[in-house]
Amino acid sequence: MSKPKILLTNDDGINARGIIALADALRAEAELYIVAPISEMSAMGHAITISDPLKVTEIYKDNQHFGWGIGGTPADCVKLAINGDLIPRPDMVISGINQGANVGLDIIYSGTVSAAYEGTILDIPAMAISLNSFGQKDFSAAGKVAHNLVNKVLEEGLPSGTLLNINVPAGEYESFEGFRITKQGSGTYVEKLERREDPRKRVYYWLSGTRIYEDIDPELDENAVRTGWVSITPLHYELTNKQYLKTLRSWNLKLK
Repeated sequence: MSKPKILLTNDDGINARGIIALADALRAEAELYIVAPISEMSAMGHAITISDPLKVTEIYKDNQHFGWGIGGTPADCVKLAINGDLIPRPDMVISGINQGANVGLDIIYSGTVSAAYEGTILDIPAMAISLNSFGQKDFSAAGKVAHNLVNKVLEEGLPSGTLLNINVPAGEYESFEGFRITKQGSGTYVEKLERREDPRKRVYYWLSGTRIYEDIDPELDENAVRTGWVSITPLHYELTNKQYLKTLRSWNLKLK
């Protein structure tokens, strides 16, 4: 039986430790194709490049082909890999392992999640995986989580337009509480835009923020991963607020 073909991508760049750890975790199980941004593209959301050419650079590690670095966004990478015939059509798309969780409203901005979304748009099962730490550089525990989930996703399949957003706690694999099926949280940031001047007196701003969690529901992604659970959230790109349709129609809007 042939191995499944899996496309790996991310938003931290093709040389990031997370994608290398993901490849190491899955190499024995799958035929891997790595197509990722040539440089960091965090918080790019689902941006795509339409006004510039996409440059492709073959990347080697230890004198062996590792993958292709793309001069574009995470979503560009998935589009180009599949629609540009850079690789054979994969059986699955996995984006990550991201440095830092993608929970709550982070999902809107996440290049990691958006790359997985692009897989679902192309009707390929996909998941995004992130590590809930900006300091931990060992991604092996998150790699084990990905390894555990790949075969299950390939066996069970996913609904059309739906991806799995996986967030892994910091720490060792043995310390995790288990898997928890979760909903997207509502946590956001109190943002601060600090005004500065460069040596030539030109004004610029630096964005920072403090994370705020507004709900203690243990079934929210942000709360599950903070309390030691591997959070698994099914996401889809249907954004219509269907509950509000009836109310909106009651406005009886007319042009005249």
